[in-house]
Amino acid sequence: MAQRPKVAFIGTGGTMSSIGRDRLDLLDYTATDKRLEADAILDAVPEARAVAEVIPVRFRAVTSPAIGFGVWRDLVRLCEQQVAAHPDLAGIVIGHGTATLEETAYALSLTLTVEVPVVLVGSQRPISALSSDAPLNLVNAIRTAAAPQSRGRGVLVVLNDEIQAARDVTKTSVARMQTFRTADFGILGQVDGPSVTYYRRSERRYAPDTEFDIRALPALPRVDISYGYADADGTAVRAFVAAGARGIVSAGLAPGMTPPAEADALETAAQAGILVVQSTRAGSGIVPLTTRLHQRGILSADNLTPQKARILLALALTVTSDPRAVAEIFATY
Repeated sequence: MAQRPKVAFIGTGGTMSSIGRDRLDLLDYTATDKRLEADAILDAVPEARAVAEVIPVRFRAVTSPAIGFGVWRDLVRLCEQQVAAHPDLAGIVIGHGTATLEETAYALSLTLTVEVPVVLVGSQRPISALSSDAPLNLVNAIRTAAAPQSRGRGVLVVLNDEIQAARDVTKTSVARMQTFRTADFGILGQVDGPSVTYYRRSERRYAPDTEFDIRALPALPRVDISYGYADADGTAVRAFVAAGARGIVSAGLAPGMTPPAEADALETAAQAGILVVQSTRAGSGIVPLTTRLHQRGILSADNLTPQKARILLALALTVTSDPRAVAEIFATY
């Protein structure tokens, strides 16, 4: 009998760990404030241990809006520790709430130091709910992390039988099962029963082959997002500057424009030495580096969503404040 692959399962909480009032509580389950730790989730999904030797790793059990840089840094360290403790580890699965799952996935895809596949997984319905997607999502994530063909593909996100790239995927719906999508390029692969099948890979640079090391950082440089809308007058931009922002991401109108007063405020910030990156609220598409942006000293986010551009800009500022070097980073990652 073949030996089962060994996979570590780190729990951070989120919907997949949540216990609602009853099986029909699909939306207000956070009111109970009850969430399972990693080992209890595995006990609730015995099938997970049938597809791999799963090592539960208690970490924390919170809602994902409470997750940010401090958790990302601790997860980088924890993944290192798991690989060191288990030299035969095939992969790592991280259970996570869907609200910030895409941000954690992208941050880890730029900062992890381990070679094994790391897969983030969540669910749209709590584990206590009728027809919860948590059990099968977890099993599929474990299968993906254990699959040899998952190596060398960066951090992966698995929900709804689909494998997505951390850089490209975003949550697109509050409650539907097919919420995680990659608008421009589509999924990397699929999980159908025991089969983990890939059809493409990401061409951008990702961990562990990156220049970003957050393991000893107390915090990331402050980077804020200014959301574009008709009549935006730059008030938010000026407030971010006053708060000490070292970078600002503009979530502009498609294809990467802002109202005149907002544009003036962004230009003033750029002239003051703050790194300003133009993204778009559209959710897909590349922001072209137009003559107007170039003249204002504003960089392009490429096709990154504002929330992911913020992460990359903050990490870039840990290694350089040269706009040309930051522009190259956005063209690389």
